[in-house]
Amino acid sequence: MRNFIIILVMFVTILGPSAVIAVIGYASIRALGRNPSAAPKILLAMIIALIFAEAIAIIALLVLFQLFGK
Repeated sequence: MRNFIIILVMFVTILGPSAVIAVIGYASIRALGRNPSAAPKILLAMIIALIFAEAIAIIALLVLFQLFGK
């Protein structure tokens, strides 16, 4: 039962940032399609948002390992 809870919590902690990454990718492609000349600004904002999403995922996994580690 403990392993199931760990897997469930790990799935939830990865699902959120994965959804954010998908939304960021979709929005950036739409923005580039509308205004290709704004590519440097869009790319910078996209990279910063992706870094924050990955940082949240890493912190969530570290907290998970700290809580359920032996």
